[in-house]
Amino acid sequence: MKIHTTNYFNTLITVAEDSKALKGDIPTIKIDKLTVANLQFDKLNKHPNKINSDDLIFDIYAERNEILESDLEKERIKFYSKGQPCLRTSPLAKTYGWGIYYDSNGNIRLIDSASEEYENMLQNDAIKKLPAMRNSKK
Repeated sequence: MKIHTTNYFNTLITVAEDSKALKGDIPTIKIDKLTVANLQFDKLNKHPNKINSDDLIFDIYAERNEILESDLEKERIKFYSKGQPCLRTSPLAKTYGWGIYYDSNGNIRLIDSASEEYENMLQNDAIKKLPAMRNSKK
């Protein structure tokens, strides 16, 4: 069985061109349930450069679907046996103004789109750039 991946290396996912955010904003917390944006932001804020995209996406899927720890390995294989959307679809890059940087090992961290670091990364030809998916069709 083929296993798919969402990981990139030495890549910056840039903020969606139709994002209204002027800087990296903390996702709004809803009282009744944490959103994907909340969960992604919390994990990446607590563990910058310590987690890759596959781990982040599956961890959030497992948490939201209340997968038992004893079933995690089996469910992960099942989950990645078909292609999954990468972080180009993340609300952090689409809506909240965060760039998502993958280092040479595939570990990720958030970069505020209003920061000098983000601007420097945009100018760095050694870093591949991929735009976040648009929020609406053209």
